[in-house]
Amino acid sequence: MRVKRYIVDTMPDAMLKIRSELGADAVILSTKEMKIGGFLGMFQKKKIEVIAATEGDAAPAPKGKPAMPATPAKPPASAPVARQAVPEAYRKSSQLVQPPSSPQAATNSSTLAAVGLQEREDPIITPISPAAKLQAPEPELRQPSVEKVPSLASARLEAAIQSATAKEHTSTLSAQESTRSAKEERLLEEVQQMKMWISQLAKKQGDSREMPPSLQVFQQQLMNQEVNPELADAWVDDLYEAWVSSGKMLSDEDMRAQIRTLVGGFLKDRIGMGIGNFTKIVYIAGPTGVGKTTTIAKLAADQIFRLHKKVGFITADTYRISAIEQLRTYASILNVPLEVVQSPGDVQRAMQRLEHCDLILMDTAGRNYLNELFVAELHSLLAPSAASETYLVLSLTSKTQDMKRITEHFSKYNLDKVIFTKLDETESVGTIYNLLNEYPLKVSFLTNGQNVPDDLLQADGELLVDILLGERKL
Repeated sequence: MRVKRYIVDTMPDAMLKIRSELGADAVILSTKEMKIGGFLGMFQKKKIEVIAATEGDAAPAPKGKPAMPATPAKPPASAPVARQAVPEAYRKSSQLVQPPSSPQAATNSSTLAAVGLQEREDPIITPISPAAKLQAPEPELRQPSVEKVPSLASARLEAAIQSATAKEHTSTLSAQESTRSAKEERLLEEVQQMKMWISQLAKKQGDSREMPPSLQVFQQQLMNQEVNPELADAWVDDLYEAWVSSGKMLSDEDMRAQIRTLVGGFLKDRIGMGIGNFTKIVYIAGPTGVGKTTTIAKLAADQIFRLHKKVGFITADTYRISAIEQLRTYASILNVPLEVVQSPGDVQRAMQRLEHCDLILMDTAGRNYLNELFVAELHSLLAPSAASETYLVLSLTSKTQDMKRITEHFSKYNLDKVIFTKLDETESVGTIYNLLNEYPLKVSFLTNGQNVPDDLLQADGELLVDILLGERKL
């Protein structure tokens, strides 16, 4: 008996090879899907392993003629003989079939054999007795090939496996493409930032302009504060032209005054006025770890002690451990009511219970707002109106690119007021100017510590210019 293993792409390929190498009488013993090749477990190709066998060691017969066994055997007339390659269970089943005694029986036997082939993956040969051969002319019978009469169950199983494999392959490729896309995006951002700094450095080295010392100091200060190179170059160019227009007669004091005027003009329409007198509810939103809850306590204390308002708290931050307890502690110290909500319906009911308050401050859940889906989910809890304000809280210790991504998502919902926290934990404030330059934002408050309510600063142009120029330490 000859047994041979094939690794092919499809079953028709296997059939073609088996018929040409082992002959038409070959029997498929097993099939199995496998994956080969690839790199680090990825990009593997799906193959099919097929094991086929035929009787004898002789070479296969020419196409169209049945292969002759190498050693013919004379089976007893009383019992049918099955192929040795057929499994034992099938061989026992074939021995239960009685030999036919008439041409009609021979025909029925052939029919049963064909039906059996359709229901089984491995074909069973049911021989015809010599008596039947004498009574009727031998019909032209050709053993059905496996590819012509495929097993219905096997075909369904193969289709199911191929479908599941295709879905798994598609899901894996999708996850790999998503991860690769995120990595490529971050890499592109880093390359672009590096190119800007290289361009700025090259421009600085190739700049042969004679600038006054005060302007050189200002240019270096902008670099130290990590102001966007394009914005910094625009400011330096304007100041240089003003200095040249004066006949290079501006003193250092005059130049510093020009600098403050230029930066102050940039901030003129980008400063918020704080919480309005007619504002009824203030929504506080922002990513995790930026200090939203502490900022709410500072705002509440400022409104209570400075303006003598009745303040109420609402919190939807049920994701973070002890978030509710932290705000409950502040509510107890400040003697203000607190409502906990989990849905838009809860928000409306909490508003009704706090109608007696002059101002309601709502703390929202800190989520990964780099994901726009979380931003949309948060927006469903808010009910913006003429009597409400929404503040985005950002930490100055965060990466600039992350802050830009978050701001981009929130700006789609017309959110324009920002509170910058942790001013005391960084030495660069250029991010404030970068965000104000790229997005229609207004900075309203700054926080520079954890003390309630002291470490809360209302933004103004003079303060922001002093911080940028390093003339005020907070």
